[in-house]
This record gives sequence, C-alpha cells and structure tokens, in this order.
Amino acid sequence: MTQPADNALAPTLVQSLRAGTHDMHDRLDKAIMAADPFASVPGYARFVEMQYLFHRDIAALYSVEALQYVLPGLAERQRIDLIAADLADLDRELPEADGPPAFAAGTAVDVPTALGWLYVAEGSNMGAALLRKEAAKIGLSDNHGARHLAPASEGPAAHWRAFVAGLDAANLTEEEEERAVAGAKAAFERVRSLADARFA
Repeated sequence: MTQPADNALAPTLVQSLRAGTHDMHDRLDKAIMAADPFASVPGYARFVEMQYLFHRDIAALYSVEALQYVLPGLAERQRIDLIAADLADLDRELPEADGPPAFAAGTAVDVPTALGWLYVAEGSNMGAALLRKEAAKIGLSDNHGARHLAPASEGPAAHWRAFVAGLDAANLTEEEEERAVAGAKAAFERVRSLADARFA
C-alpha cells in the first residue's frame, strides 16, 4: 500500500470508518436493543448465535499475514472459540450456516476491505462492558455463557486504542480507504441480516 497524499486535515482511517457507518451502526444498535435479547437466556442465546455466524464470516482473517502486519496481535483478538463455548454453556448447538463465510480460509483477501470488517468486529468489544452487566442479570458470567463479552486483560479501552493505532497507521490510499469503508458497511449489513433473522 502506498503512502497517501500528505494532508494534515485529512480524516484518519478510523474517523472515515466511523463517519461512513454511523447511521448503519445506530440503526443496528436500536434494532437489537428493541428486541431486548438480554431479557432472558433464550433471547440471549439467539444473540450469541448471531455473533457466532458473524465471527464465522471473518474467522479466516485472523491468520492472514498481511493483516497481522497491519494489526499486531490480531490472532489473539479472535473470539469465535469463546462464542462457541458460550453456546455450549447454553446447551445450544452451533447454528447452521446460511452460506459460505464472507472470507474463506486460503483465499486471497483484499486488505482494506478486510480492515473494514475487522473494524466492525472490534468495535463491538467497546460495548461489551455494558452487555456483560446485562448478561450477569440473567445468571451468566465470564466463565459461563458470557465468555466472549469478558474484557481483554489490558482493559477494553486500551485494547481498542491499540487496534485504532494499527488501523490509522495502515497508510491507505484514498481508494483503499473507500474499500475499507465499503467493507465496514458490508459487515454492518451482514450483522443486520443476522439480527433480523433472529429478532425481527
């Protein structure tokens, strides 16, 4: 990836991702909260199934060398095994896939597009502290049923700042940045479709 034009006033990649997906993110949050999935264990289980299918879509990205170069420690951010363990705690089978994953293992990956998807996945961690408290109200914990909501050892804010620093240091061109924003939008659309299938 080449260096973008030097422009101190240009937004960072994360600022562009946030601005480009703000409305989609807001609508998704409202749709999920309106379904009140944390009001009961069965409702929460549907939420975890949604999480599993989304993380299945992106599981292959965490081992892509080019992405690990941009985002050091990426492999350790993978959460699909924790989500699967949560489903087992809830006596739920892994949900049946509705198609191939968005990113299949061993296939070529467009790095900017993948960064957009990972932005959505990692951003959800920032809201996990609140969701973790809601899960506790229905008897779940970091060790049973809500493992994937547990904070990183360094804390969610520091975990997010490290991710943001990697994204903003990626030095994408303007066209690559547009692909990253398109990737984030596609990720939000995917989560919305999964949510609608379980809560609409």
